[in-house]
Amino acid sequence: MGNGPAFKRILLKLSGEALQGELGYGIDPATCERIAAEVAQVHALGIETAVVVGGGNIFRGLQASAHGFDRTTADYMGMLATIMNGMALQDALERLGVATRVQTSIEIKELAEPFIRRRALRHLELGRVVIFVGGTGNPFFTTDTTAALRASELGAEIVLKATRVDGIYSADPEKDPDATLYAELTYVDVIRDRLKVMDSTAVTLCMDNAIPIVVFNLNVEGNLKRLVMGEHIGTIIREGTHAD
Repeated sequence: MGNGPAFKRILLKLSGEALQGELGYGIDPATCERIAAEVAQVHALGIETAVVVGGGNIFRGLQASAHGFDRTTADYMGMLATIMNGMALQDALERLGVATRVQTSIEIKELAEPFIRRRALRHLELGRVVIFVGGTGNPFFTTDTTAALRASELGAEIVLKATRVDGIYSADPEKDPDATLYAELTYVDVIRDRLKVMDSTAVTLCMDNAIPIVVFNLNVEGNLKRLVMGEHIGTIIREGTHAD
């Protein structure tokens, strides 16, 4: 491992729940500021940083559809929630002096730029953190799939999926004390075993474009920086043979 960062361009996937902290709902300003500080550390290393945010802390389309909402309508409502989260993260980053741009898949020009791939690439090259909101702009797709799609479009070297646990386990570690942490899995392992860390569309898209995924605990201070410096943290999903 060298002295410099292991990556030039990364995509960080943040769930909406990551922004709610201990509140259980909505956006916790202190948590948002802490996450922004972690992103700012990585940005300060000169790494081109893109972020995709979810909206589950405000509205989750799939759950709403199970309670009677039309699925398409519910998914669009969830996309609007991601825009709110992206604006909150942008505000927290800019208060730290980090230049940012929010790009949205749903046109809302008073608040954010439309997603334009070449413009996003230019922002990254100029050292701006680009925050992608609005999902893919289509219902029936998760923000995990958005992360895989944007990473593919932008040529990101890795997708870093932030969670509240240390990686992918054989069972839910919050319920099963005997659950074991996987250091490495293949894309096929995740799809075959229906490991619910990401949906199968997102994993398949990363597999097709040979983009590794790292699932890690964002609640451990400094984890994001250690990851981009090449330290093995969490679970990495990539091609290869997984040994049980």
